[in-house]
Order: sequence, then structure tokens, then C-alpha cells
Amino acid sequence: MRILLPTGSATEGMVRQAATGYDADVVVTGEIASFLTPHQLKVILQKKTCDMVIVSGMSTASFEQVERDTGVPVYRGPRHAADLSLILPLIGKLTLSRSVPADDFLASQRVKEAMARVETTEREAECDFLIRGLKIGGGSRMKVLAEIMDAPRCGNIRERVLQFFESGADIVDLGFGFDAAPADVARVFSELDGIDRPLAADTQDPALIRAALVRADIILSLQEENIPTVGRDVADAGAAAVIVPGTGTLQKNIARAKREGIRCIIADPLLQPVGSGLISSLKGFRRGKYPLFFGAGNVTELIDADSPGVNALLAGMAMEAGAAVIFTSEHSDKTKGSVREMRRATEMMALTSGRPYPKDLGIDLLILKEKRQRREPPLEYDTITSARSMPDEIEYDPKGNFRIGIEGDRIVAVIRGKAVQGTRWQDVLHTILLHGDVSLLDHAAYLGRELYKAELAIRYGRSFEQDGEF
Repeated sequence: MRILLPTGSATEGMVRQAATGYDADVVVTGEIASFLTPHQLKVILQKKTCDMVIVSGMSTASFEQVERDTGVPVYRGPRHAADLSLILPLIGKLTLSRSVPADDFLASQRVKEAMARVETTEREAECDFLIRGLKIGGGSRMKVLAEIMDAPRCGNIRERVLQFFESGADIVDLGFGFDAAPADVARVFSELDGIDRPLAADTQDPALIRAALVRADIILSLQEENIPTVGRDVADAGAAAVIVPGTGTLQKNIARAKREGIRCIIADPLLQPVGSGLISSLKGFRRGKYPLFFGAGNVTELIDADSPGVNALLAGMAMEAGAAVIFTSEHSDKTKGSVREMRRATEMMALTSGRPYPKDLGIDLLILKEKRQRREPPLEYDTITSARSMPDEIEYDPKGNFRIGIEGDRIVAVIRGKAVQGTRWQDVLHTILLHGDVSLLDHAAYLGRELYKAELAIRYGRSFEQDGEF
């Protein structure tokens, strides 16, 4: 299959190197590859014989008419010439997109394939038992249990629970403190009526446990002090129970729970935070007769490090320990997003089966760093001017000033009582310009900067302050 590769003089060397060994014709169409026009391409195709064309992924032109006139399919290559060497080996094995850059297209395809493997493995996996249709233990994927601490004081409990499920939680755990009453438990669960997903109640108070058994699928946590009192109630309700060590050992408490008739048992050896016995506590996590509970949230919350990497590493440790359920939380600002991160981490671990490392899986937890830095050609210029300092005095736009903020996943820009909102900074800026609310170029540049900062704040779960540093 002969491939035509139009490129620019700036990237010709990289394209020719990538094309070595392939039946490819590299044609320089100007300085910048993305400036290729449909007319230029049509003229080239009238002189060349090829089976397909791969244009720069940065090109914004439509080549549909060229395809109709010449009969030669035109596909989008990668946005960066340095990535062409990754694309060419795949020609003939898959069909590229005519509209989406090849690197983005292939990344999305790999994600789809990876998630399809996760779903197939989960569907075919055997388990130790089911909780409201959810597989626990056995060969099934590690399940993410997300905690809402002090649930009675959560004013938007239903919204919060649904948000956690949307973020990837398999089970939502509702915490009830020492000052909670059975009426508080009943009220919380009544507000969650109609949510047919696994819910857990986190309390050691027998009265609160009994109140929760009306709906709770799992009780956290049972030990020697409350098993004699409520163990039979848990068993009669058919609920699962997370068993922990207390003054007695974990094994003795599991034996007590079994004597009370509890059938669905999850063993929690209790993971300790870094500096308080993390390594020694890991010794208690051994594959055995009962599914294991891995309290990763206790570690993530108590270390001042970015949560994605911490959660990924803890999920890997949990996988090696054979954990069936992994606990996470979002109690602090620094752990916001941990539920989504932990779900992705458990999916990565599910894909690791048969591999030596959780690497090159099709999905990852690389958020701020990149797997491979691109090497772009050096800039070429004849003269250089040092940037001059911007004047301290600001010339305000006669059209007025904007107040920019974020609301949920939306960027909002307000001027004279009118708001423009969107999810992409360029869409908001484009709409502002269409409305004629900007008259100075430096004001337009300022808005672009602030709107993009707002988009980044949403993307990475950070706070946004207009005119502040990101």
C-alpha cells in the first residue's frame, strides 16, 4: 500500500525518518504541514499514484471534496510529526479517522479496547458472593468503596451518593458518628430511597447497626464487642459484614461472626498510615478463605502527596495482597477526585493479569505528567527581540470588565449582568467576541488567559482565582 505523506519543510526530516522502510512518498508542501490546502493536495494527487494520504493531524481543512474528486482516502495523521513512527506500523491493521488526529484517535481506541477487556473479565469472573448483584472477591475486579463521613450532617446526601457512583464507586459507605441516633440513620437511608446500588453503614454502635439493616447491604465494622449483640441481626438481614480485629484477633472475630450465622464476610486486617506502621500492617494481608478489605483511604488522607500516584500504588499493593474491596475517601481538598482515581487504578490492576507490570495497558493515571515527551523541530528565525515589561497602568476596555469564575464543570464569564458559560475556554471567548463585548486586543488576550486558567482548574479539580496564579 503506497502512502502519500504531505509535510512541511520544518518537519521533513522527522517524516522521512519515520517513513523509512515503508512504501511511502514524502512531499514537502510548504513550511508548515498543517497549512496544506485541499487544492494543493488535489494537484499533488494528479501527479502521484498512491492508495491513501495521511495529512498532518494539526490541519483544520476538509479534504472530503478531494476524496470525491480523486477517489483516494485522506486520513488525519498525528498532531506531532514525532509520533508518525508510532502510527505507520498500524496501517493496514486499523482504519484511521478522517477528522480526529491519529494520536487522539488511537488513544481513544486503546481506551475502548482496554475497558472492553475489563468488562469481559468481570462478566466471566467467578466470585465469593454477590452484594446487590455486585461481585465480591474470587477473580472479580477489586471493588471501590467510597466513604461519606458523618452522613447525617451531609446536607445533600443523595446528590453526594449519586456523585460517588457516577465517579466510579461500586459501593458507597455512610459513616455515622458517636453522636448519631437511630432516627438519623433512618432519615439518611430514607433520603436514598430508590438508589438500587450497594450501600454500606459504618458504625460499631449496635443500635445504629440495627437501624441501618433496613437498607444497608454491608456493615462496617464488626468485632468482639458488638458481634454478640448484633451478629444475629446482621445474619438475619442477609447483610455482608466487614470484620476487624479488636482486643481479639481478626481470625477469632471472624469465627464469632460465623457462629452468629453471618455468611458474607469481608476480612479487614486494618491498614495503617505511613509512619504509623504501614509496612508492618501489610503483613496481615494474606490471601485466605475470605475476601480482603484494603483501607487505602487511611493512607491517602494522611500524606501530603498528590493522590493519583498514591492511589495507583496502593491499588497495586492491594492487588498483590489479593484484596477484594478497596476503601477510599474524599474528606479533604487534596484527595478530591480520589474515587475516580481509585476506580481507574482498580481497572489498571484488572488489566495487569498476565503482565509483569501495570504499564502500556491502554489506560493510565498520568494526569500532570506525560508518558513520553515529544521532540519538536527547533524554531527558525532571523531576528530576535527581547520582550518588554508590560506597563503597570492598565488601560481598561471601554466595553467593560469581565468577572470570571467556575460553577461545577462550567466556565462562567459575566459582564453587565450578562453571563456566558461553557466547558471550553475557546468557546466562551468566541461567544464573547461575537457579542462585541471586547474592543482592545490586550483585553482579549487577558480573557483568553483567564478563561484557560478556569478550564484547567476544572480539569484538575483546583480552585480558581481571577488574576491569581494557577
